[in-house]
Amino acid sequence: MKKMSALFLAFFTMLSVLPLVQSSAAAAAAPKTAVYVDKDNHSFIPLRFLNGFAGIQAGVDAAGKQIQITKGDSSLVLTPGQAAASVNGEAAMLSERPFSSNGTTYVPLSLVSKTLGIGLKWNSTAASLTLAAGDAAATLPVLSGTLIQSSTPAVVNAKHTYRVGGRSFSVQTVTVSLLHPSLKLDVVLAGNTVGNTEALGSIAKRSGAVAAINGTYFNAYTNGSYKVPYGYIISGGKMLKDSPADKRTVFAYDSNLLAELIPGNQFRDRFNSGSVVGALQAGPRLLVDGKVALNVAGEGFRDPKILTGGGSRSALGLTRDHKLILLTSGGATIPQLAQIMKQAGAYQAMNLDGGASSGLFYSGKYLTTPGRLISNALVVKTK
Repeated sequence: MKKMSALFLAFFTMLSVLPLVQSSAAAAAAPKTAVYVDKDNHSFIPLRFLNGFAGIQAGVDAAGKQIQITKGDSSLVLTPGQAAASVNGEAAMLSERPFSSNGTTYVPLSLVSKTLGIGLKWNSTAASLTLAAGDAAATLPVLSGTLIQSSTPAVVNAKHTYRVGGRSFSVQTVTVSLLHPSLKLDVVLAGNTVGNTEALGSIAKRSGAVAAINGTYFNAYTNGSYKVPYGYIISGGKMLKDSPADKRTVFAYDSNLLAELIPGNQFRDRFNSGSVVGALQAGPRLLVDGKVALNVAGEGFRDPKILTGGGSRSALGLTRDHKLILLTSGGATIPQLAQIMKQAGAYQAMNLDGGASSGLFYSGKYLTTPGRLISNALVVKTK
Protein backbone atom coordinates (compact mmCIF):
# COMPACT_ATOMS: atom_id res chain seq x y z
CA MET A 1 0.00 0.00 0.00
CA LYS A 2 2.93 2.37 0.63
CA LYS A 3 4.15 1.66 -2.89
CA MET A 4 0.68 2.33 -4.29
CA SER A 5 0.46 5.63 -2.40
CA ALA A 6 3.85 6.65 -3.75
CA LEU A 7 2.69 5.83 -7.26
CA PHE A 8 -0.32 8.12 -7.04
CA LEU A 9 1.75 10.83 -5.32
CA ALA A 10 3.97 10.79 -8.38
CA PHE A 11 0.89 11.27 -10.54
CA PHE A 12 -0.17 14.28 -8.50
CA THR A 13 3.13 16.07 -9.11
CA MET A 14 2.45 15.87 -12.84
CA LEU A 15 -1.31 16.45 -12.92
CA SER A 16 -3.76 18.95 -11.53
CA VAL A 17 -5.84 17.22 -8.86
CA LEU A 18 -9.53 17.96 -9.29
CA PRO A 19 -12.19 17.71 -6.55
CA LEU A 20 -14.16 14.53 -6.00
CA VAL A 21 -17.24 14.83 -8.21
CA GLN A 22 -19.74 12.18 -9.19
CA SER A 23 -21.22 12.15 -12.69
CA SER A 24 -23.25 10.03 -15.06
CA ALA A 25 -19.97 8.79 -16.57
CA ALA A 26 -19.50 6.48 -13.59
CA ALA A 27 -22.91 4.92 -14.13
CA ALA A 28 -22.23 4.55 -17.85
CA ALA A 29 -19.00 2.64 -17.28
CA ALA A 30 -19.06 -1.15 -17.54
CA PRO A 31 -19.62 -2.88 -14.16
CA LYS A 32 -16.58 -4.08 -12.21
CA THR A 33 -14.33 -1.64 -14.05
CA ALA A 34 -11.29 -1.11 -11.85
CA VAL A 35 -7.92 0.59 -12.03
CA TYR A 36 -5.37 -2.21 -11.91
CA VAL A 37 -1.91 -1.84 -10.30
CA ASP A 38 0.47 -4.69 -11.09
CA LYS A 39 3.29 -6.09 -8.95
CA ASP A 40 5.71 -3.55 -10.45
CA ASN A 41 3.43 -0.64 -9.44
CA HIS A 42 2.39 0.06 -13.02
CA SER A 43 -1.21 1.23 -13.21
CA PHE A 44 -3.66 0.39 -16.01
CA ILE A 45 -7.23 1.27 -16.89
CA PRO A 46 -9.70 -0.69 -19.03
CA LEU A 47 -9.96 0.71 -22.52
CA ARG A 48 -13.75 0.28 -22.49
CA PHE A 49 -14.05 2.75 -19.62
CA LEU A 50 -12.23 5.49 -21.54
CA ASN A 51 -14.53 5.29 -24.55
CA GLY A 52 -17.12 8.00 -24.00
CA PHE A 53 -15.59 9.40 -20.80
CA ALA A 54 -14.92 13.16 -20.97
CA GLY A 55 -15.20 13.22 -24.76
CA ILE A 56 -12.65 10.45 -25.30
CA GLN A 57 -12.94 8.04 -28.19
CA ALA A 58 -11.15 4.74 -27.61
CA GLY A 59 -11.12 1.36 -29.29
CA VAL A 60 -9.20 -1.40 -31.04
CA ASP A 61 -9.10 -1.65 -34.82
CA ALA A 62 -10.83 -4.49 -36.64
CA ALA A 63 -7.62 -6.47 -36.89
CA GLY A 64 -7.02 -6.17 -33.16
CA LYS A 65 -3.53 -4.82 -33.77
CA GLN A 66 -3.86 -1.15 -32.84
CA ILE A 67 -5.39 0.67 -29.88
CA GLN A 68 -6.51 4.18 -30.78
CA ILE A 69 -7.38 6.78 -28.15
CA THR A 70 -8.25 10.39 -29.00
CA LYS A 71 -9.59 13.48 -27.28
CA GLY A 72 -9.67 16.71 -29.24
CA ASP A 73 -6.19 17.29 -30.66
CA SER A 74 -4.57 14.69 -28.40
CA SER A 75 -4.04 11.13 -29.60
CA LEU A 76 -2.45 7.82 -28.63
CA VAL A 77 -1.80 4.83 -30.85
CA LEU A 78 -0.71 1.71 -28.95
CA THR A 79 -0.15 -1.94 -29.75
CA PRO A 80 -1.07 -4.70 -27.26
CA GLY A 81 2.07 -6.15 -25.70
CA GLN A 82 4.37 -3.69 -27.50
CA ALA A 83 6.48 -0.81 -26.15
CA ALA A 84 6.41 1.15 -29.41
CA ALA A 85 3.68 3.80 -29.51
CA SER A 86 2.64 7.08 -31.06
CA VAL A 87 1.89 10.02 -28.74
CA ASN A 88 0.36 13.02 -30.46
CA GLY A 89 1.84 11.85 -33.74
CA GLU A 90 5.37 11.32 -32.41
CA ALA A 91 7.07 7.98 -31.85
CA ALA A 92 7.54 6.92 -28.20
CA MET A 93 8.67 3.91 -26.21
CA LEU A 94 6.54 2.81 -23.27
CA SER A 95 7.70 1.43 -19.94
CA GLU A 96 4.16 0.12 -19.33
CA ARG A 97 2.78 -2.00 -22.15
CA PRO A 98 -0.92 -2.42 -22.85
CA PHE A 99 -2.28 -5.94 -22.48
CA SER A 100 -5.50 -7.96 -22.58
CA SER A 101 -6.98 -10.26 -19.92
CA ASN A 102 -10.37 -12.00 -19.82
CA GLY A 103 -11.52 -10.10 -22.88
CA THR A 104 -10.59 -6.68 -21.46
CA THR A 105 -7.84 -4.47 -22.90
CA TYR A 106 -5.84 -2.48 -20.33
CA VAL A 107 -3.83 0.65 -21.19
CA PRO A 108 -1.25 2.56 -19.09
CA LEU A 109 -3.08 5.03 -16.88
CA SER A 110 -0.16 7.43 -16.38
CA LEU A 111 0.33 7.86 -20.12
CA VAL A 112 -3.39 8.31 -20.76
CA SER A 113 -3.87 10.78 -17.91
CA LYS A 114 -0.90 12.95 -18.92
CA THR A 115 -1.69 12.94 -22.63
CA LEU A 116 -5.42 13.57 -22.33
CA GLY A 117 -5.38 15.87 -19.29
CA ILE A 118 -7.20 13.64 -16.80
CA GLY A 119 -6.81 14.55 -13.12
CA LEU A 120 -6.41 11.79 -10.54
CA LYS A 121 -7.40 11.77 -6.88
CA TRP A 122 -6.62 8.80 -4.63
CA ASN A 123 -8.94 7.88 -1.73
CA SER A 124 -7.08 5.60 0.68
CA THR A 125 -10.14 4.92 2.85
CA ALA A 126 -12.16 3.47 -0.03
CA ALA A 127 -9.14 2.24 -2.06
CA SER A 128 -10.50 4.13 -5.04
CA LEU A 129 -9.34 6.61 -7.65
CA THR A 130 -11.33 9.51 -9.06
CA LEU A 131 -10.63 10.48 -12.65
CA ALA A 132 -11.77 13.98 -13.65
CA ALA A 133 -11.60 16.08 -16.79
CA GLY A 134 -13.71 19.17 -17.27
CA ASP A 135 -17.21 18.47 -16.01
CA ALA A 136 -16.78 14.69 -16.20
CA ALA A 137 -15.68 12.58 -13.25
CA ALA A 138 -15.83 8.93 -12.25
CA THR A 139 -14.61 7.02 -9.21
CA LEU A 140 -13.25 3.50 -9.69
CA PRO A 141 -11.99 0.86 -7.26
CA VAL A 142 -8.26 0.18 -7.35
CA LEU A 143 -7.17 -3.45 -7.50
CA SER A 144 -3.53 -4.29 -6.89
CA GLY A 145 -1.42 -7.41 -7.31
CA THR A 146 -3.40 -9.91 -9.37
CA LEU A 147 -6.42 -9.56 -11.64
CA ILE A 148 -9.43 -11.54 -10.43
CA GLN A 149 -10.17 -14.56 -12.60
CA SER A 150 -13.73 -15.76 -13.14
CA SER A 151 -12.63 -19.28 -12.15
CA THR A 152 -11.81 -18.22 -8.57
CA PRO A 153 -14.54 -18.44 -5.87
CA ALA A 154 -16.62 -15.29 -5.50
CA VAL A 155 -17.99 -16.19 -2.04
CA VAL A 156 -16.46 -18.34 0.69
CA ASN A 157 -17.51 -19.32 4.22
CA ALA A 158 -15.35 -19.94 7.28
CA LYS A 159 -15.70 -20.40 11.02
CA HIS A 160 -13.19 -18.68 13.30
CA THR A 161 -12.44 -18.25 16.98
CA TYR A 162 -11.13 -14.86 18.09
CA ARG A 163 -9.90 -13.86 21.55
CA VAL A 164 -10.81 -10.45 22.91
CA GLY A 165 -9.89 -9.44 26.45
CA GLY A 166 -9.43 -13.01 27.62
CA ARG A 167 -12.71 -14.23 26.08
CA SER A 168 -13.06 -16.47 23.07
CA PHE A 169 -15.73 -15.76 20.47
CA SER A 170 -16.78 -18.31 17.87
CA VAL A 171 -17.90 -16.51 14.72
CA GLN A 172 -19.24 -17.37 11.30
CA THR A 173 -18.02 -15.41 8.29
CA VAL A 174 -18.92 -15.15 4.64
CA THR A 175 -16.30 -13.33 2.59
CA VAL A 176 -17.40 -11.81 -0.71
CA SER A 177 -15.06 -10.73 -3.51
CA LEU A 178 -16.83 -7.56 -4.64
CA LEU A 179 -14.81 -7.18 -7.86
CA HIS A 180 -15.40 -10.75 -8.98
CA PRO A 181 -17.01 -10.76 -12.45
CA SER A 182 -20.00 -12.85 -11.31
CA LEU A 183 -20.79 -10.99 -8.09
CA LYS A 184 -23.95 -8.95 -7.44
CA LEU A 185 -25.38 -7.33 -4.29
CA ASP A 186 -28.91 -6.28 -3.43
CA VAL A 187 -30.84 -4.93 -0.46
CA VAL A 188 -34.17 -6.76 -0.21
CA LEU A 189 -37.27 -5.88 1.81
CA ALA A 190 -39.26 -8.61 3.53
CA GLY A 191 -42.16 -9.35 1.22
CA ASN A 192 -40.76 -6.62 -1.05
CA THR A 193 -42.72 -4.14 1.07
CA VAL A 194 -41.69 -1.62 3.73
CA GLY A 195 -43.00 -2.74 7.12
CA ASN A 196 -43.29 -6.47 6.34
CA THR A 197 -41.29 -9.23 8.00
CA GLU A 198 -40.01 -12.51 6.57
CA ALA A 199 -37.57 -15.27 7.41
CA LEU A 200 -33.99 -14.49 6.34
CA GLY A 201 -33.74 -17.83 4.55
CA SER A 202 -36.92 -17.09 2.64
CA ILE A 203 -35.58 -13.70 1.52
CA ALA A 204 -32.36 -15.35 0.39
CA LYS A 205 -34.01 -18.19 -1.52
CA ARG A 206 -36.56 -16.10 -3.40
CA SER A 207 -33.78 -13.64 -4.30
CA GLY A 208 -31.60 -16.42 -5.71
CA ALA A 209 -28.90 -15.48 -3.20
CA VAL A 210 -25.88 -17.56 -2.29
CA ALA A 211 -25.56 -15.60 0.97
CA ALA A 212 -27.59 -13.14 3.05
CA ILE A 213 -27.34 -11.28 6.34
CA ASN A 214 -29.96 -9.33 8.29
CA GLY A 215 -29.95 -5.57 7.70
CA THR A 216 -31.38 -2.51 9.43
CA TYR A 217 -33.06 -2.14 12.79
CA PHE A 218 -36.86 -2.24 12.82
CA ASN A 219 -39.75 -2.11 15.27
CA ALA A 220 -39.86 -5.79 16.14
CA TYR A 221 -41.89 -5.33 19.31
CA THR A 222 -45.10 -3.75 18.06
CA ASN A 223 -48.22 -5.91 18.03
CA GLY A 224 -49.29 -4.35 14.75
CA SER A 225 -48.61 -5.94 11.38
CA TYR A 226 -46.61 -2.91 10.17
CA LYS A 227 -43.12 -3.11 11.64
CA VAL A 228 -41.33 -0.01 10.44
CA PRO A 229 -37.63 -0.32 9.55
CA TYR A 230 -35.27 2.37 10.85
CA GLY A 231 -32.76 4.01 8.55
CA TYR A 232 -32.12 4.46 4.86
CA ILE A 233 -32.82 1.53 2.56
CA ILE A 234 -31.78 1.81 -1.12
CA SER A 235 -32.17 -0.89 -3.77
CA GLY A 236 -31.59 -0.60 -7.50
CA GLY A 237 -30.82 3.10 -7.10
CA LYS A 238 -34.29 3.76 -5.61
CA MET A 239 -34.92 4.97 -2.07
CA LEU A 240 -37.26 2.45 -0.46
CA LYS A 241 -37.03 4.00 3.01
CA ASP A 242 -35.96 7.57 3.78
CA SER A 243 -34.33 8.58 7.06
CA PRO A 244 -33.51 12.32 7.09
CA ALA A 245 -31.20 13.64 9.83
CA ASP A 246 -30.29 10.12 10.97
CA LYS A 247 -26.62 10.05 12.02
CA ARG A 248 -26.12 6.29 12.05
CA THR A 249 -23.64 4.69 9.64
CA VAL A 250 -24.73 3.67 6.14
CA PHE A 251 -23.27 0.85 4.05
CA ALA A 252 -23.51 1.88 0.39
CA TYR A 253 -22.27 0.63 -2.96
CA ASP A 254 -22.32 1.83 -6.57
CA SER A 255 -22.84 0.07 -9.91
CA ASN A 256 -19.21 -1.08 -9.82
CA LEU A 257 -19.69 -2.58 -6.32
CA LEU A 258 -17.30 -0.01 -4.94
CA ALA A 259 -18.53 -0.05 -1.33
CA GLU A 260 -18.14 2.50 1.45
CA LEU A 261 -19.34 3.25 4.97
CA ILE A 262 -20.83 6.75 5.08
CA PRO A 263 -21.94 8.83 8.09
CA GLY A 264 -25.71 9.14 8.08
CA ASN A 265 -25.67 12.95 8.01
CA GLN A 266 -23.61 12.84 4.78
CA PHE A 267 -25.57 10.13 3.01
CA ARG A 268 -28.38 12.23 1.50
CA ASP A 269 -25.90 14.30 -0.54
CA ARG A 270 -24.18 11.13 -1.76
CA PHE A 271 -27.48 9.58 -2.78
CA ASN A 272 -28.53 12.76 -4.59
CA SER A 273 -25.32 12.60 -6.63
CA GLY A 274 -26.75 9.54 -8.37
CA SER A 275 -23.88 7.19 -7.57
CA VAL A 276 -25.58 4.98 -4.95
CA VAL A 277 -27.16 1.76 -6.24
CA GLY A 278 -27.75 0.02 -2.89
CA ALA A 279 -27.51 0.98 0.78
CA LEU A 280 -28.73 0.19 4.26
CA GLN A 281 -28.30 2.05 7.53
CA ALA A 282 -27.61 0.49 10.90
CA GLY A 283 -24.46 1.22 12.94
CA PRO A 284 -22.65 2.04 15.02
CA ARG A 285 -19.39 2.32 13.09
CA LEU A 286 -16.80 -0.11 14.45
CA LEU A 287 -13.60 0.48 12.47
CA VAL A 288 -12.16 3.39 10.51
CA ASP A 289 -9.03 2.69 8.45
CA GLY A 290 -8.23 -0.45 10.44
CA LYS A 291 -8.59 1.16 13.87
CA VAL A 292 -11.39 0.80 16.42
CA ALA A 293 -13.46 3.99 16.17
CA LEU A 294 -16.60 4.02 18.32
CA ASN A 295 -18.91 7.00 18.80
CA VAL A 296 -22.05 5.16 19.78
CA ALA A 297 -23.82 8.04 21.50
CA GLY A 298 -22.70 10.43 18.77
CA GLU A 299 -24.52 8.30 16.20
CA GLY A 300 -27.70 8.73 18.23
CA PHE A 301 -27.89 5.37 20.05
CA ARG A 302 -29.58 5.35 23.46
CA ASP A 303 -30.45 1.66 23.87
CA PRO A 304 -28.40 -0.07 26.63
CA LYS A 305 -28.22 -3.14 24.39
CA ILE A 306 -25.94 -1.09 22.12
CA LEU A 307 -24.31 1.21 24.67
CA THR A 308 -23.21 -1.38 27.24
CA GLY A 309 -24.87 -4.74 26.74
CA GLY A 310 -23.74 -7.91 25.05
CA GLY A 311 -25.67 -10.20 22.78
CA SER A 312 -25.90 -11.83 19.40
CA ARG A 313 -24.34 -9.57 16.79
CA SER A 314 -24.25 -9.18 13.02
CA ALA A 315 -21.68 -6.98 11.33
CA LEU A 316 -20.15 -6.23 7.97
CA GLY A 317 -16.67 -5.09 7.07
CA LEU A 318 -14.67 -4.01 4.05
CA THR A 319 -11.07 -5.01 3.41
CA ARG A 320 -8.45 -2.95 1.63
CA ASP A 321 -8.67 -5.23 -1.42
CA HIS A 322 -12.44 -4.83 -1.94
CA LYS A 323 -13.75 -7.84 -0.08
CA LEU A 324 -16.93 -7.71 1.98
CA ILE A 325 -16.93 -9.63 5.27
CA LEU A 326 -20.32 -10.69 6.67
CA LEU A 327 -19.99 -11.89 10.27
CA THR A 328 -22.16 -13.14 13.13
CA SER A 329 -21.08 -13.63 16.74
CA GLY A 330 -22.76 -14.45 20.02
CA GLY A 331 -22.47 -12.63 23.34
CA ALA A 332 -20.32 -9.68 22.23
CA THR A 333 -20.51 -6.07 23.32
CA ILE A 334 -20.04 -3.41 20.66
CA PRO A 335 -16.38 -2.75 21.67
CA GLN A 336 -15.73 -6.52 21.58
CA LEU A 337 -17.38 -6.75 18.16
CA ALA A 338 -15.08 -4.00 16.89
CA GLN A 339 -12.04 -6.01 18.00
CA ILE A 340 -13.49 -9.15 16.39
CA MET A 341 -13.96 -7.37 13.06
CA LYS A 342 -10.41 -6.05 13.21
CA GLN A 343 -9.07 -9.57 13.77
CA ALA A 344 -11.27 -10.83 10.92
CA GLY A 345 -9.32 -8.55 8.58
CA ALA A 346 -11.75 -5.67 8.10
CA TYR A 347 -10.39 -2.20 7.38
CA GLN A 348 -13.79 -0.49 7.68
CA ALA A 349 -16.64 -2.06 9.68
CA MET A 350 -20.11 -1.41 11.09
CA ASN A 351 -22.68 -3.15 13.25
CA LEU A 352 -26.02 -4.37 11.90
CA ASP A 353 -29.25 -5.19 13.73
CA GLY A 354 -28.58 -7.91 16.30
CA GLY A 355 -30.18 -9.88 19.08
CA ALA A 356 -32.92 -12.18 17.79
CA SER A 357 -32.55 -10.56 14.34
CA SER A 358 -28.96 -11.73 13.92
CA GLY A 359 -28.71 -14.26 11.11
CA LEU A 360 -26.37 -15.44 8.36
CA PHE A 361 -27.41 -17.62 5.44
CA TYR A 362 -25.03 -19.33 3.03
CA SER A 363 -25.30 -21.96 0.29
CA GLY A 364 -28.87 -22.96 1.08
CA LYS A 365 -28.64 -23.17 4.87
CA TYR A 366 -28.33 -21.10 8.01
CA LEU A 367 -24.91 -20.55 9.54
CA THR A 368 -26.63 -18.46 12.22
CA THR A 369 -30.39 -18.84 12.58
CA PRO A 370 -32.36 -15.71 13.52
CA GLY A 371 -34.78 -15.94 16.42
CA ARG A 372 -37.47 -13.98 14.60
CA LEU A 373 -38.66 -12.79 11.21
CA ILE A 374 -36.69 -9.79 9.95
CA SER A 375 -37.43 -6.58 8.06
CA ASN A 376 -34.76 -6.58 5.32
CA ALA A 377 -31.50 -8.16 4.29
CA LEU A 378 -28.32 -7.63 2.33
CA VAL A 379 -28.11 -10.46 -0.21
CA VAL A 380 -25.20 -11.73 -2.29
CA LYS A 381 -25.82 -13.25 -5.71
CA THR A 382 -23.64 -14.78 -8.41
CA LYS A 383 -24.52 -14.81 -12.09
